[in-house]
Amino acid sequence: MFTGFFDFLRDETGAVTVDWVVLSAAVIGMGMAVLTPVAFSTDSASQGVADYVGSVPVGYEGE
Repeated sequence: MFTGFFDFLRDETGAVTVDWVVLSAAVIGMGMAVLTPVAFSTDSASQGVADYVGSVPVGYEGE
């Protein structure tokens, strides 16, 4: 019984898969960390643009 257990512990099959899962999680986590501040700053920038566009007079007010 213990022989099968120790064979299982020494088996390295699937180790590359674990490495890829960890690396993928790290890339996704870093992407989220970078994009979160960008998302919040674009919200305030778009509000500033909307305020400016709303204040610009539109149309012809001539004679």
